Amino acid sequence: MKLISRLLSWIFSPLLCPTYAVIIIFIISQLALVPAGVKISSVVATFITTCVVPAGVIMALYLMGYVSDPGLNNRTERTLPYLIAVICYVACIIFFYRANAPLWMLLFMGGASVACVVNIVVNRWWKISAHAAGVAGIVALIVRIAVDNLAIVDLFWWMTGSILVTGAVMTARVYMQRHTLWQVVAGAFNGFICVYLATMIH
Repeated sequence: MKLISRLLSWIFSPLLCPTYAVIIIFIISQLALVPAGVKISSVVATFITTCVVPAGVIMALYLMGYVSDPGLNNRTERTLPYLIAVICYVACIIFFYRANAPLWMLLFMGGASVACVVNIVVNRWWKISAHAAGVAGIVALIVRIAVDNLAIVDLFWWMTGSILVTGAVMTARVYMQRHTLWQVVAGAFNGFICVYLATMIH
C-alpha cells in the first residue's frame, strides 16, 4: 500500500496535472480535430512550462538549502516554489493565447493559477493539499467540457475514471500522512471550484 501511495503521488504530481489536462482536452473535446503538430507542440509547451521549469526551480532551491525536501512536505517552504508555479502557469496561458487557443482553455489554466494562489495563502496557516487540487481540477475540466457540449466522445468513463483517480490520490496522501482528511478535501474543493468557476466566464 505504501508503494502504491508513493506511485500515485508521483504519477499524479501537481506538476504533471496540467499536462494530463491538455492531453485529455485533445482527446475528448472538439480540439481533437486540430493538427497533430499543434497537439504535440501544445503538450510539450505545457509540460515544459508547468512541470520542467517548476521542478528545476524546486531542485535548485533544494540544493541551495532553501527547501528541506523536494516534495515540499513542509508547508512553510512552499510559498516561493508555488509563486514560481503561478508564473509558469501565466507563461503557459500566454503561449496558448498566442496560439489562438479557445477562451475556455485559457480559463482552465487561469483557474488552475487561482487554485495555486489559494494554496499559497492557505499554506501560511494550514497545509492544504496541492495533489488533491490538481486532480480535482481535471475533474472540473471534464465536467465543464460536458456541460458546455464540447465533447466528441462519451464522457461517462472519463468522468468516472477522473473521480476514482482523485479519490485514490486523496487516500494516498492521507495514508502517507502527508495530509489529514480535511486537508485533502479542502484541496480537492479548491481545485474543482477554481477551475469550474473560471471556465464559466466565457
